[in-house]
Amino acid sequence: MTALVARRLLALPLVAVAAAVLVFLLPRFSGQDTALAILRSRTGESDPDPAVLAALREQYGLDGSWWDQFTGWAGALLRGDLGISWTSRTPVSGLLWPALGVSLTLTVAALVLAALVGIPLGVRAARRPGGRLDRILTTGSVLGVAIPEFVLGTALVLAFAVTVPVLPATGWGDVDQAVLPVLTLAAFPAALAAQLVRAETVDALTRPHVAVARSKGISDGRVLWRHGGRLALTSVTSLSGLFLGGLLGGSVVVEVLFAIPGLGRLLYDAVLGQDLPVVQAGLLAIVLVAAVAGILAELLALALDPVARSAVR
Repeated sequence: MTALVARRLLALPLVAVAAAVLVFLLPRFSGQDTALAILRSRTGESDPDPAVLAALREQYGLDGSWWDQFTGWAGALLRGDLGISWTSRTPVSGLLWPALGVSLTLTVAALVLAALVGIPLGVRAARRPGGRLDRILTTGSVLGVAIPEFVLGTALVLAFAVTVPVLPATGWGDVDQAVLPVLTLAAFPAALAAQLVRAETVDALTRPHVAVARSKGISDGRVLWRHGGRLALTSVTSLSGLFLGGLLGGSVVVEVLFAIPGLGRLLYDAVLGQDLPVVQAGLLAIVLVAAVAGILAELLALALDPVARSAVR
């Protein structure tokens, strides 16, 4: 297991380098003139002065080759310098870290809620495949996956902030302000977790050691949770890192809808304003957080599954 941890940690620098290259290149494949977009957003002129445009390119280092721009940006990253925002003209680090903290709080809360709801429902539905609870779970999980976040979030706002005003519709900082966005963000992973746990538990209950446990007189409830649910929990845990990265990158809709000052909202505003340093730093942060979360999730899954742990050894 120590060797596995070492291999995963050694792979992190390669992931960081590959992510840095992609994050640098992708915005430049859009074909837009970044300097022209910035100048138009500031002045509103459709045809700005070429001299001013050239000066802006020189100021932000956009007049050099892509290689020069990349080496300059990567060198600054290695020194811990994320650059200066082109729109707010403040250090990117001062914008990125608070926003990342808000998004991580929102995402982790959504994952915890999804686990508390999805895992027990999946295990219970596996007890009687095809039963009433199983059919309800199947229908609910399909809806949870199919309904877009902006539709679900809007419906929750109309229900609990407009029709019955018991919760605030926007904002961040108080517990009641986090309820609606967490519910919106948790619906998709809860539906997936319930379906995955249900399928894994049904499969686990057909294995020989479960039949042996039942022959010893162990109750169905204990067999269900100890032998079926535990194995299913291992599968969900191993995927939780992917869930975290996906939710962190996909929280843009929720953060914009509920006016949450998180990383998704920061990237949304940065893309609209052609703020390339903020876009690059935000995307790189998402990739690195997802990579670290994937490693931690894999280690936790191994800790829960002694069979897989012995296989690694």
